[in-house]
Amino acid sequence: MSDTVPSVPGPADDPEVARLRAEAEAAEAELRLARARADLAAAEAAAAKARAAAAGDAGDATVAEPTPVADPAPAGAPAPAPAPAAEAPAPTVPLTDAQVATVAAGYAGTGAALDLGVLVNGGPVASVPVRIPLAMTNRHGLVAGATGTGKTRTLQLLAEQLSANGVPVFAADIKGDLSGVAAPGASSEKLLARTSALGQAWTPRAYPTEFYALGDDAASGIPVRATVSGFGPLLLSRVLGLNATQESSLGLVFHYADEKGLALVDLSDLRAVLTFLTSDEGKSELKDLGGLSGATAGVILRELVAFSAAGADSFFGEPELDVTAFLRTTAEGEGVVSLLEVPNVASRPELYSTFLMYLLAELYEVLPEVGDLDKPKLVFFFDEAHLLFREASKAFLSAITQTVRLIRSKGVGVFFVTQTPKDVPGDVLAQLGSRVQHALRAFTPDDAAALRASVRTYPASGYDLERVLQELGTGEAIVTVMDERGTPTPVAWTRLFAPRASMSPIPAADLAAAVSASPLFAQYGTPIDRESAREILAARMQAATYAREAAERAKQAAADEAAYAKQQAAIEKAHADAQKKAQREYDRLLKGTAGPRARSSAPTTPLDDVLGRGATKTILTGVIRGLFGTGRRR
Repeated sequence: MSDTVPSVPGPADDPEVARLRAEAEAAEAELRLARARADLAAAEAAAAKARAAAAGDAGDATVAEPTPVADPAPAGAPAPAPAPAAEAPAPTVPLTDAQVATVAAGYAGTGAALDLGVLVNGGPVASVPVRIPLAMTNRHGLVAGATGTGKTRTLQLLAEQLSANGVPVFAADIKGDLSGVAAPGASSEKLLARTSALGQAWTPRAYPTEFYALGDDAASGIPVRATVSGFGPLLLSRVLGLNATQESSLGLVFHYADEKGLALVDLSDLRAVLTFLTSDEGKSELKDLGGLSGATAGVILRELVAFSAAGADSFFGEPELDVTAFLRTTAEGEGVVSLLEVPNVASRPELYSTFLMYLLAELYEVLPEVGDLDKPKLVFFFDEAHLLFREASKAFLSAITQTVRLIRSKGVGVFFVTQTPKDVPGDVLAQLGSRVQHALRAFTPDDAAALRASVRTYPASGYDLERVLQELGTGEAIVTVMDERGTPTPVAWTRLFAPRASMSPIPAADLAAAVSASPLFAQYGTPIDRESAREILAARMQAATYAREAAERAKQAAADEAAYAKQQAAIEKAHADAQKKAQREYDRLLKGTAGPRARSSAPTTPLDDVLGRGATKTILTGVIRGLFGTGRRR
């Protein structure tokens, strides 16, 4: 056997091997850089801790309290037990150098990214940034935390950076705080001290913003309306609070309206269809489809009346907003931030949350499949997300889960903003690639259980998360996202950057001016009322009324004609009978005349001989007229 090995091309001859080697060397260099940064950060933290300790010792020596002198104990009394030393709270154990290096490597991507902030390890480590790859923002996300922990500012920070990277943003402005994104932020000593400590090169700036409002409140934003047909039976059942049976019946009504070409534009159209289907004329329309219970229709009608009384009529109508308006960018390539102003959401939470779900479903319907993009076409922030899932039916939850799962392929990322992860169902939570968790509170047993449940959803880390999540300061969060390869990054205690736009609402006059200056206002500002189901059914019922009245008139005319014909027949029969009777009488009179006599050339009767020919004719004519009742009246 020969020991000669067949000649194969060396690594230098294979370009693929050369490429892989270059990538490996680059990754190794990046890891070494990350470790060096981590070592530097750890050294800086240790030096800062030492300086703080030295300053503390000096301070203690300067302001040392005099030792109190105890009263002498009585003779023979046992010596008092020494007082236990006060147990100082154990500080949160920072990450080791190796763990810091792991965090640094996990967030050290090469592509475009959103800079959330920097790692906290005893203090901010400016050399270890925490970032979300821009391409991963369509893998959805969660921003959670107790009230006052900074969720809204995190939402604003993400929206600003998405806009700067050319990604349009849609968000609901619950409290009006986000409207400040349209104005540059105000500098302050406190703000600059925070940003410089984080290594953030902060400068104030505004971002292109479009304001929208539910209904006809043109002072707050461009009206966002939907047709009842577009809203659909599932979402409408949600806002009306219908049960499963009523929801099914409402779906049947929508199906009928669609089949018959009855456009359901506003709530009055739906009421008109329901009223028609429960009328004598319309009851048979749904017979082949199972029919519509009068009791069920009555419940739906009552709920629609109450819904309208609460002001919901203004939300339904035309022109219906084209949701692709949310995907606009400026001439400079910046994404437009679309803000839905809903300051009074507490008065109709189900309508707000369901309307946002409608907008998301519309986006899914109209956008084409695009797969994974370098950056999303839109990022949709769903604030107060717990309102969407609260008391939701199984069908509604299934629709949400399906939409969130599939809309990623349309280039849309969805971020849910709420207080705790437990507000989001598990099937939806499992699809969220980015997590920004602000502080959680554990004041009640339910809070403690929610805290433990939240901790279990995170990957293993060097933190005692159950403790850290309660110690986070305002503007700090526990973060884990998807890296550029689609794998979860290490859990990082993060101090977040400050937004560059104003963190206060803009004046109402400025907002109104921005709305009136928008090119969309001319298109959507004025409602229109075209022919729809209400008018079509009214015309149909009026035509049916006319047809019914015409049929009744024709029937009456036929009856009158029949009665007249019957009367005429009776008259003709009476005539015939009278003629026969007259003829018999005439014949009798002729027979009763005696004796032959000379006849003139004209035929005569015996009466002519007695009374004269003219008199006889007059008598017979009178008899006949008397029999027929046609005698002349003088």
